[in-house]
Amino acid sequence: MTNTTSRRRAPAMTPEQRREMIVRAALPLVVEYGTSVTTAQIARAAGIGEGTVFRAFGDKDALLDACMAEALRPDDTLAHVSAISLDLPLTERLVEAAEAMRGYLSRMGAVVGALAASGGARRGDPTAPRPAAAEGRDEAGGRPASGREARVAATREALAGLFEPERDDLRLPPERLADAFQFLTMAAGRGGTPLTSAELVDLFLHGALKDGEPSPSSAPHSRASSP
Repeated sequence: MTNTTSRRRAPAMTPEQRREMIVRAALPLVVEYGTSVTTAQIARAAGIGEGTVFRAFGDKDALLDACMAEALRPDDTLAHVSAISLDLPLTERLVEAAEAMRGYLSRMGAVVGALAASGGARRGDPTAPRPAAAEGRDEAGGRPASGREARVAATREALAGLFEPERDDLRLPPERLADAFQFLTMAAGRGGTPLTSAELVDLFLHGALKDGEPSPSSAPHSRASSP
């Protein structure tokens, strides 16, 4: 009697899983080559046949749109921010959040910049909901929120949670501080000498003045009112 050993095959990918795998393989190539990247290059990087790329996406433009959408998607970054321990001091929480957000902005900028430089960023925001979609509408229940508005709102929610333990000591509600911190983080990486995350957080929490109050010599002189 002969014993036979059956090999277990790895479970087949779902179409969505295959698309995600192809996009992950394509992203570094898109950063390097922009729209000049070929489907053959992407197939080799993914370890699949070129025909599989076309079965998954139809054409290269659809694949580039998927790469753009993946670059814009902040899910992993926001999950990281939401997982930051609230037992840490507020300064450390915000530095870690700033580092995560700046990493996301850098990755997004690399992909969007490569596509724009090669003439590929011309379809608008591929993550924006369709007009008929019921979800993603603005607070008034009117027009659907754009992909950018949805990302800003999701980031606000994640960041606001970092301020909650200090709510009673805050000058503004956590949501307003989250908006300010978000936009400061987006701007802090620009210019010839960008702020480090620690500098950004220190400036955000303590202001530009060393003691937080203007010195008498720098305060504006009050004008005496004429009789």
